Amino acid sequence: MTLTQVNQLPHIQAIIELAKSKNSDSEQVFIINHINWQEYENLLEFMSDNSGVLFKYEEETLVIMSPSRNHEIFKENIGILIETYCLIKKIKFYSLGSTTFRSQKKLKGIEPDKSYCFNSRKEFPDLAIEIIITSGGINSLQIYRDLGVKEVWFWEREKLTVYHLEKEEYQKVQQSRLLPDIDLDLFANLVIKSEPLEAILEFTKTLEEK
Repeated sequence: MTLTQVNQLPHIQAIIELAKSKNSDSEQVFIINHINWQEYENLLEFMSDNSGVLFKYEEETLVIMSPSRNHEIFKENIGILIETYCLIKKIKFYSLGSTTFRSQKKLKGIEPDKSYCFNSRKEFPDLAIEIIITSGGINSLQIYRDLGVKEVWFWEREKLTVYHLEKEEYQKVQQSRLLPDIDLDLFANLVIKSEPLEAILEFTKTLEEK
């Protein structure tokens, strides 16, 4: 759903409440044009981290997305497996969840489904993860590029696609440069397992055998 010339916080609040009221098995995506930076900042401040929706912003276009149940399941399964990998490999990691990352200079902002810094805390994450069930709206890679996020993983149709930032442009790669020992095909199969504990145990066994 696309709206134009909506620049009042109450109108946006109404859209958010509409998105949240929909069936949890489906996703809702709303695109609102002509939102200036201050209105975006005011919205983030008002909604805080408990809105139940995710926001993307690029040059006066705001996307509001209400995640579905499957969206949240895949997000959590991916996060659990990444953290299992870091524990086995003894990699320091800092989970930033769906923190809002933004740059007023670039007029861009985004809330990943999951995000991590490795080895040390940083202003922007090393890895951002996006679950794609309902597409449309803003190109997330452009936002992540301008924020300098090293790697972005997209989960779509039970498959992982990995992009790594090289010379200020993303390149699609066959293997993660940040977490190179992850077999992405195996990882994808584990993400869709109905029992997360079984997935963790299988993944742990595989990593320890390497």
